[in-house]
Amino acid sequence: MKKNHTKILLLLCLFWLNLEATTYEWKAYVNKEKAYVNEAIYFSYRCEFSDRAELYAVEFNPVRNDENATIVMLSERSKIEDGKKILLYEFVAFSHRPDAIVFAFEALMKKTTKESIENTVIGRDNRKYAEYQTTLFKQKELTVEIFDTQTPLVGSLKMEIKKNKPEVKSLTPYHLEIKLSGVANFDALEAFSFTMDGVRVFSEKPIQNLELTKDGYKGVWSQKFAFVGENDFKIAPFSIVYFDLVSKEKKELRFDGADVGVLEGYKREELLDEEPESKYALKIEYLYYLLTFVAGFLAAKIEFKRKRAQKESGFCAKIKNASSLDTLCVLLVMQDAQKYESIILQIQNKELASLQKSKKLICG
Repeated sequence: MKKNHTKILLLLCLFWLNLEATTYEWKAYVNKEKAYVNEAIYFSYRCEFSDRAELYAVEFNPVRNDENATIVMLSERSKIEDGKKILLYEFVAFSHRPDAIVFAFEALMKKTTKESIENTVIGRDNRKYAEYQTTLFKQKELTVEIFDTQTPLVGSLKMEIKKNKPEVKSLTPYHLEIKLSGVANFDALEAFSFTMDGVRVFSEKPIQNLELTKDGYKGVWSQKFAFVGENDFKIAPFSIVYFDLVSKEKKELRFDGADVGVLEGYKREELLDEEPESKYALKIEYLYYLLTFVAGFLAAKIEFKRKRAQKESGFCAKIKNASSLDTLCVLLVMQDAQKYESIILQIQNKELASLQKSKKLICG
């Protein structure tokens, strides 16, 4: 029979194992004795064996998410140092209630034997897996006192508002972006919304670029908006209240609002061969959506080749003179959004990226 070299090598290694009993020691650490609701609490566990502990396996997973607390694993590592096996576990916890939180966990220590591994390796007694003797090890209890903040958002934050110049052309989107950066429980932030008479408001879903650290979630939370109107409008001010972990008091991040002047822009007659039918409201929604979101907030200006349009007449002439896919989309929306919905969506989803091919699909 052909020898299984892998099994032979494994068996040889087993004979070289230290036959003395392996011992281990657990150590627990928490970085604070007091914290606030939803403040990050870092704690860790270290298991150090007396040797390389080839016969040991450990199961330890206190991760949870419930109404009382959320515990997230930060890292799990294993290393050999001075011939000793060391296991390191790091976690970050967030208490959701103003009461003492107690970290009291158990680790499952699983020990096998050289004989069990031999049986598994050579297939003795048809065993496919090594057998383990298990022991529950109770970890040292860690207690942290939790205080209330009267506000769900906790951390250290800065707010930045990015916005256009205070004047835009009619039917051209005015862009606004809200950015919050720092360390906080960003999941407590709700998406912003604006309702304005005579102005259509479009918003993207909030984007979170976050990294879990010992201090909690660190990064940037942002949300983008586009406002489209035909007359001057005002964006209302708003504020964000949070509990600042540095000053240990409530703070307010405030946006004072914006007055936007709307200048005369392109007239509908310049984009249409004839006045749209009664479903114009639906078509203008397509227009606003495209102006806002195609290619990540479209450029504010729409350029048409007027000289060539004067030489030719009809809808196809305007299609032929379209200088970009954005312009082409506007023409399609204004002409008949429902009829050309398929092409509009293909362009929007970047499934149709060729301007010339798009023109051929519309007018041949």
